[in-house]
Amino acid sequence: MPRSSPRAPLRFSTQTLLLQLAVVLLVVLLSAAVHAWLTYDRVGREAENQALTLARTVASDPSVRADVLAISQQAGTPPAAELAAGPLMMSAEAVRTRTGALFVVITDETGLRLAHPDPQRLGERVSTDPSEALSGREVTTRNTGTLGPSAGAKVPVYAPGSSTVVGEVSVGYSMETVGQSVARDIGPVALTATGALLAGVLGSFLLRRRLQRLTLGLEPEEISTLVHDQVAVLQGVDDGVIGVSADGRITVFNAAAQRLLGLADLAGGHWQDAPVPDQLKSLTRPGSGATAAVELVAGGRVLVANARKALHRREDLGWVVMLRDRTELQQLTRQLDAVGTMSTALRAQRHEFANQLHTIAGFMSIGQHQQAREYLARLAATGPLKFPVDQAELLQDPYLQAFVGAKGVEADERGVALRIGPETLVRGQVTDAQDVTTVVGNLIDNAVNAAVAGSASDRWVEVEVMDEPDDDGGTLHVVVADSGDGLAEGTEGEAVFAEGFTTASGPVRAGGGQGFGLALARQLARRRGGDVKLLDPGAPGGPGAVFMATLPRTTAGTKNAGHTDAGLKDAAGEEENA
Repeated sequence: MPRSSPRAPLRFSTQTLLLQLAVVLLVVLLSAAVHAWLTYDRVGREAENQALTLARTVASDPSVRADVLAISQQAGTPPAAELAAGPLMMSAEAVRTRTGALFVVITDETGLRLAHPDPQRLGERVSTDPSEALSGREVTTRNTGTLGPSAGAKVPVYAPGSSTVVGEVSVGYSMETVGQSVARDIGPVALTATGALLAGVLGSFLLRRRLQRLTLGLEPEEISTLVHDQVAVLQGVDDGVIGVSADGRITVFNAAAQRLLGLADLAGGHWQDAPVPDQLKSLTRPGSGATAAVELVAGGRVLVANARKALHRREDLGWVVMLRDRTELQQLTRQLDAVGTMSTALRAQRHEFANQLHTIAGFMSIGQHQQAREYLARLAATGPLKFPVDQAELLQDPYLQAFVGAKGVEADERGVALRIGPETLVRGQVTDAQDVTTVVGNLIDNAVNAAVAGSASDRWVEVEVMDEPDDDGGTLHVVVADSGDGLAEGTEGEAVFAEGFTTASGPVRAGGGQGFGLALARQLARRRGGDVKLLDPGAPGGPGAVFMATLPRTTAGTKNAGHTDAGLKDAAGEEENA
């Protein structure tokens, strides 16, 4: 026989619904049962009190007291036929018929029946213990006698004008009558219980639907797995992840996002009020592209951010914003550009150096030693490799000389003359080449672009560099000017340092890193305690804008820039006099 497949377990929402229905049903039934019992007990007590009142009335009747005393004084108990026709029997039955009691029984001092609804029971001892009533105490009882279950009372009968107990009166009301009274009262209770049960069922169904909507139809095990996976993924990636719900609340702000933006955990706050760059907020505004990406500078880092809409079964869950750090990539790109430019320059200069060696060899071969010495002196004064940078000899630091020289080759290829300002004086050695490359390279590149785009026929860029010695490391001051047309009319000085600002005439490629040079340079300088400022916005027709960068703790070791030149000149003079 084929084995039957195991039944799929009930969904959590279904289990919750059944549990709620069971609880509601149990509460309603328990409440109805308790109410019925209290009603039954109340009606029973009312029957007992009514029986007690009636028994007192019968026991206090003078004729009943006299008749009971007369029978008690006789030597024996009268026959049943005589008792059935006697006055006690007629009084008891009249009272029972009038009040609707189950029985009204009168006994003598020994408990023998003198009046009873069943004439055949007359003269017999009562079925319940009459001792308490015969001892002078009134009692209420619920018991089962010869006429069935009843709620009643027993009251002693005293002799006329005396406190001697000569008998007792028992009055009882049928418990079946009490049950019928309870049944009449329980009807509204049953209707109320039914209404409560229906309301509970309806509420359970509504709660089940809301639970399914809130949990997206997922089971608790699936939710637990998702939470563990979410924590593992969000905390295990280097990319920043920001989750924004459909109502604008920040639901996720992982550790990488906190590190990249330099902020504390913003989860739980409102997205539009969050202290994040406006470029990030613009990604989640209506009408933004599903795969839109922006570049921004935050905390000295170049970040690339994009946002995607989160949907689940056509339900809008909000946005997911991703942040990626491109700082190292930008720095490596600039360094590679500088190295490539320098390599190109060195390859070009290698040929020039070979030509210089051939010239010296030619002088020596024809015996023109004096001309060879003069030629060597000139080479020693200007350097063996001549970059297309005017007054390059003012830069004594080898790193700055090589880097600015490489930039000069690049500018020369674009028709721009790069020159060193006459006030340039650097006595120390550059110690933080990476930040210096980023800041100075950005300023020179922007100046070259402005000179190329300018209207002046004589295109130039001037760089003036000075260092200020300090015990904690020298401060490098860099001033860059160009022959361009300056900033556009109406452009504020601080606007050029905003992320995304560019003066490029061509279209800016998204994600290409354009429009972030000045912003990144300023943040790097300020992170070191310095700054990048706009000294002069320039004017149409030239000269162009002037920028100044201050870079603390970027040089070390004070050098006498004149020693090198003097030594070279002295050496050349000695050779000349030899």
